[in-house]
Amino acid sequence: MTTRVPRDRVLIAGGGIGGLTTAIALERNGMGAVVSARSPFADDTGAGIQLGPNATRALRGLGALDAVEAVAFKPDALQLYDGVSGAGLASMPLGSDAETRYDAPYLTLHRADLHAGLLAACRSTGAIELRDDFDVTEVDMLADHVIATSANEAEVEGSCLIAADGLWSGFRRRIAPDVDLRFSGATAWRALLPRADVPAPFDSPDVGLWLGPRSHLVHYPVRGGRDLNIVAVVEGGTAKQGWNRRAEREELLPAVDRWAAPAKGLLEMVETWRCWSLFRLKPLRRWSDGRIALLGDAAHPVLPYLAQGAALAIEDAVTLAVSLKECKADPLLAFARYEQLRRHRTDRVQREAARNGRLYHLRGPLASARNFMLKQRGSEALLQIFDWVYGPKSD
Repeated sequence: MTTRVPRDRVLIAGGGIGGLTTAIALERNGMGAVVSARSPFADDTGAGIQLGPNATRALRGLGALDAVEAVAFKPDALQLYDGVSGAGLASMPLGSDAETRYDAPYLTLHRADLHAGLLAACRSTGAIELRDDFDVTEVDMLADHVIATSANEAEVEGSCLIAADGLWSGFRRRIAPDVDLRFSGATAWRALLPRADVPAPFDSPDVGLWLGPRSHLVHYPVRGGRDLNIVAVVEGGTAKQGWNRRAEREELLPAVDRWAAPAKGLLEMVETWRCWSLFRLKPLRRWSDGRIALLGDAAHPVLPYLAQGAALAIEDAVTLAVSLKECKADPLLAFARYEQLRRHRTDRVQREAARNGRLYHLRGPLASARNFMLKQRGSEALLQIFDWVYGPKSD
């Protein structure tokens, strides 16, 4: 239990990747943190997650990369395929090439493994307090601190509150009551298979991306390479909350009926899927209100077509903690600085992710033109496209 006075500690609502990373970043910058979560700190939901070099470089700066890297996988390359013909389109190097170029590795891992590594890092310090069964339902802002109250009427005080409460953030409604999430028109399906049971090319040490009409497929090793994470995104479905809904393959397979035999065969191997509706949000006018600030998906949810959702939350955490330190823990100044430093980048990631989704799902002549362009690009030229997000580029 921390003994720091309220003005020396920050309250964090949300015990996911963004919340835990924020707590670590605050501790590294000399501040205490109280992380509250509505359920126990044991996140075994979800499946795979990709961490680009921008995210792993940030984790290394926090001293958390070694623990994460120990349970992750380093893919050799990104292999692109045409979903209908099954033909290979291009190969983009990852592995040692990306690590040399960006001074940090590209990792794939299970979400639960990343969460467990961050949780262990939090528990190893004396300045981070973890409170489960603490669903923040009310926040009172006073002149120099805030008081958060849980559903069971427990209270905790701090200098400010960081809302890392995800896509369906309740705090976002307080800061931007006139902005609502909008269904993107697509549904994502995910599953895990033992990697030893899948045929080529799915058993390769690569990330695979299959581009199809109104749909695409992504797969990559997780759990240190033992399992294969599979995500299929198809246009259609309905707007529903939650990202862990059970679904049967008979609901998915008609949408990929025209796909090449290898890709269809992989999807047919999965008996039970989990699915979630994809939502988008227009950029908010502001990310904070007084002593409350949004972080990660609460501030700027991003469609999954650039694999940057978790990375943005990790980057947010680092920037926010440094801002609080440099502004001498003055939340109003720090939150303005944090938003100013992050907004351009998060807006661009949102735009580029949406653009990628449109390119992935092209049909007919436009898909043929896309495939032709991909075949003309060299592997180094493909990787160079991502310099702006993975950087810095090495000399």
